[in-house]
Amino acid sequence: MARKEPPLESGVILVAPPALIDPNFRKSVVLLCEHSSAGSFGLILNHHVTVGMAELLSDLSAYVDPVRIGGPVQLDTLHFLHRLGKEVGGAVRIFDDVYWGGELNDLQRLFQERQPTRSELRFFLGYAGWGEGQLEEEVEAGGWILLPSSADFVFPGDPGRTWRNAMIRLGGEFALLSNFPDDPAVN
Repeated sequence: MARKEPPLESGVILVAPPALIDPNFRKSVVLLCEHSSAGSFGLILNHHVTVGMAELLSDLSAYVDPVRIGGPVQLDTLHFLHRLGKEVGGAVRIFDDVYWGGELNDLQRLFQERQPTRSELRFFLGYAGWGEGQLEEEVEAGGWILLPSSADFVFPGDPGRTWRNAMIRLGGEFALLSNFPDDPAVN
């Protein structure tokens, strides 16, 4: 029985196939935050950097989880995904209780009142972007595998296993490829 892919729309999860060699997207899992005929915007969920929040925004220095690399575009921009909903004005609902962005002042206020947990908030430097029709072409050529929306990938317990867990969730041959080595030549 063939696997039915979800439609290419905001909230879908893009999974890099094992053979993708582009270092920006190797073994990446991307949340597609915005998708229209004009282009697409997403955040890589499983690539982190050694930069801490204290180095980026002192008002949010209480955030101790690693900042993620959202993608190779505009690495000087900061984005965030959260489950704080209406507590953060201007946030865009992506799916269920997962939101993108919003008023930084509201987020700073929340940090003064309480510290949001890793299951509520993730920060990203840069983003993944595609021009008009580009993402559709990449999906059609097999450059991405689509998974339905899932907060498990946005706020994972172990971000280092996100790609492997996505491959397992895809099932079948993808589950078998979940252990695909970084360098097949040494297998």
